[in-house]
Amino acid sequence: MATTGRSGCPINLAIELFGDRWTLLILRDIVFTDRRHFRELLRGSDERITSSILADRLDRLVDAGILVRSDDPTHKQKAVYSLTDSGVDLVPVLATIGSWGAAHCPADPDRVTIVRELDYETPESWKALMTSLREGRRSSGP
Repeated sequence: MATTGRSGCPINLAIELFGDRWTLLILRDIVFTDRRHFRELLRGSDERITSSILADRLDRLVDAGILVRSDDPTHKQKAVYSLTDSGVDLVPVLATIGSWGAAHCPADPDRVTIVRELDYETPESWKALMTSLREGRRSSGP
């Protein structure tokens, strides 16, 4: 298999995809807050992502097969972003990063609740969330 990154190292390839300051935050919002429309992701971000950066990162995630973009059946001018199976497989990664951040960074105590529920030592909670995300995708489109 040919690589398109600086090297064929899987850590390098993942960092090239997720290593900017916005991509994992977008995925966090889709996974943990069920924001699936562009405007929801834009307005719901405490980190104040710009519309151009959000559009670019969503396009990259779609191109990488992490998200799928589909038309919103309730509004012809809106698109819905859903996690692919590859995207759902990132739940343990996000949970582990969140657990590390809660333990080692000055995190807002109100924000730590979801991280505690998905503690890196309890993969059962990951599996439940992953199943829910997959089922939600099937019931609302691709």
